[in-house]
Amino acid sequence: MRIGIDLGGTKIEGVALAPGGDIVARQRVPTPRTYVGSVEAVAALVELIERDVGERCTVGVGIPGAVTPAGLVKNANSTWLNGQSLQRDLQARLSRPIRLMNDANCFAISEAADGAGAGADVVFGVILGTGVGGGIVVHGRSLEGPNRIAGEWGHNSLPWMLPDEYPGPSCYCGRRGCIETFLSGPAFERDYAELSGAPLSSPQIVERANDGDGTASKALTRYQNRLARALASVINALDPDVVVLGGGMSNVPKLAESVAPQLSEYVFSNSVSTRIVKNMHGDSSGVRGAAWLWGADESPGSP
Repeated sequence: MRIGIDLGGTKIEGVALAPGGDIVARQRVPTPRTYVGSVEAVAALVELIERDVGERCTVGVGIPGAVTPAGLVKNANSTWLNGQSLQRDLQARLSRPIRLMNDANCFAISEAADGAGAGADVVFGVILGTGVGGGIVVHGRSLEGPNRIAGEWGHNSLPWMLPDEYPGPSCYCGRRGCIETFLSGPAFERDYAELSGAPLSSPQIVERANDGDGTASKALTRYQNRLARALASVINALDPDVVVLGGGMSNVPKLAESVAPQLSEYVFSNSVSTRIVKNMHGDSSGVRGAAWLWGADESPGSP
């Protein structure tokens, strides 16, 4: 049996997956905001789930960052993880090999394995949340790249910027106009606030748009077009079979259906067969993907 752990900034979630992909146990604990506390919390969660299922399991962990070739965590917004040998320390604590991967990659793996991208050769998994990230799965395997940043489309410039978009908002990465500054949930809310002068949450903006509010409709239409442009640039470079939308903004009703028809204006092809779909597993995709880091025929073993 496989255990998947999603090490988030506020909570750590763990599940046990049966061989067929069913979740047979689930546990959550708050995330300690220290490195040593986080290692211990993950280990204790694994031990708790193993007591629930009655067997020793493989363990995969999704983190909000990447792992350098030297084995150190980088780019994590849970900053206490950065620079630490998390995989090594978890392996020592749990006395077995641990597989560690970026949480967006875990999302893509989950949706490619038995979700909205199941059966596709190349899947691009998109996170549209507090930030914008992504993961790439090719023939069932995650593509990470030598810099461990494959799929990080959120820190490219928004393509085909309109005059009123240029040079774009400032990004925490130090540049301006990153896709993340246009397509994250907070970016959508900021755009509406700039149009209306009144801040609202993303669900409230969508509700107003559905009720016929002109300003909310304009903000939503702008968001949909920007997403189409950004995805078209990915399709031009990667040409995936399917793009799976995840993160909080993927819950906007009919977002995929509104974006797909706009792709043909920007994709360098006389037809676009790439499917744009919403995720199947919702908030569970990341933790399920962490569990899928191990194959069915692999055992927990020893480090």
